Amino acid sequence: MKTAPNSPGASSVNAQERFVRVYKVLSDAIAARAFPGCAFGVYAGGEVVLQDALGHFTYDDDAPAVTALTVYDVASITKVMATTAAAMLLYQRGVLDLDTPLGELLPGFVVGRSSGERARHVRLRHLLAHNSGLPGYVALYRTATTPAALLRACLRLPLEAEPGTRAEYSDPGFILLGKAIDLLTHEYLAAWVRREVYEPLGLSATGFCPPASIRSLIPPTENDTTFRRRRIQGEVQDEHAWLLQGAGGHAGLFSNVPDILRFAQAILDGLQPQASAGKQSLFEAATIEVFAKRQEPHGSSRALGWDTPSKKSSAGQYFSQHSIGHLGYSGCSLWIDLKAAVAAVLLTNRTWPDRQSELIREVRPAFHDAVRLALLSPHK
Repeated sequence: MKTAPNSPGASSVNAQERFVRVYKVLSDAIAARAFPGCAFGVYAGGEVVLQDALGHFTYDDDAPAVTALTVYDVASITKVMATTAAAMLLYQRGVLDLDTPLGELLPGFVVGRSSGERARHVRLRHLLAHNSGLPGYVALYRTATTPAALLRACLRLPLEAEPGTRAEYSDPGFILLGKAIDLLTHEYLAAWVRREVYEPLGLSATGFCPPASIRSLIPPTENDTTFRRRRIQGEVQDEHAWLLQGAGGHAGLFSNVPDILRFAQAILDGLQPQASAGKQSLFEAATIEVFAKRQEPHGSSRALGWDTPSKKSSAGQYFSQHSIGHLGYSGCSLWIDLKAAVAAVLLTNRTWPDRQSELIREVRPAFHDAVRLALLSPHK
C-alpha cells in the first residue's frame, strides 16, 4: 500500500470549468465545516474526466492540503471493495454458493442459541442483502477486547426477524460474512483481496492497516476522547475493525480516488460487449447483474453487498435505478451508474474532529447532482 504527498494534476482547467457546480458544492461544504477537505473524481465516457481535491486534512491553519492522491479511511466502502468484491469473484469461480447456510461455515452461529431453528435459515445471501435478521449496530467493543471475543459476540447476537423479512443494515452481519470468506478461501480476507483484486487492477494505494511510515499522509478521522483516547490518524476509525486488528469484513480499508475509480471501471468493464467477446475482465456481466439486483423484502434498496438508489438517495436525482453504490461513515461515497457507465467518488473525513456534523447528508446528493448535470452540459 503506497501513498504520495503530491497530486498529479489530473484535473485540467477545462475540467474545473466544466464541473464548476461540483467545485461550488464542495467549497461551500468546506466553508460550512461539513468536512475540512475532500478528494473527488468522476469516470464517464470510458475515461477519468475529473480527479481533484479541495481543502485540508484538518481545520488548523497549518494543516496539509488534500490532493487527488490523498488516501482516506473509506469505512464501509470496505463492504463493497473488499468483502463484496471477494464474494463476487468467489461466486464467479463456483467457490461461494449464495444459498450456503452461515451455520455450515460458522457452527457457533447455530449451536447453543435459543433461536437455533431461525439461525439455520440464515444464508450468505442474507448477510450480503442485510436481511439476515441480525441487528444493525451493537457497541460490542465495550465488552469484547480481542478478535475472538468480538467474533463470539457477533455469533451470539439475537436474530430479531426471520431471514429475508426485514432489511436492517448490519455491521455484525458483514463481520460474520468476512469470517465466512476467510474459511472459504483458507486465507484472511485482507490478504486474499490484495492478491486477487487490488494487485490485478493496479490499486497500489488500497489496503488495510497502513504502515506507520505513511500515516501522517492520511487525514485524521477523529479526536477520540472515549475509547482509544487519542487522535485517530492512519489507523481505522471503526472500533470493531480496530479490535479485528484493523481489518474487518465491514470496515478497515484505506484507498484514494484514482484507485476507487479504477475499481469502478472494472465493474463497468465487465458489462461492456468486448468483455463477452474475449477481452478478459475481472468481473463478469452475469455476476454483476446478480449482485446488483435488489433483494427482499419488497421496498428494500439493498442488493447483494451493494446499495441501490432509494427515493431520497445520497446519489441524488440523476443516477438511474440501475446504479450500485455504498457510503462510508467517515464521509466517503462511491456510486456507479451501470446504465450510463458513470462513476463518482467523494472522499472526506467528515468525522473530524468529532462525529457530530451531519451536513454530509446534504452534500452527497448535491455533489452527485452537480456531477451528472455537468456531464449533461455541452463542453469543449
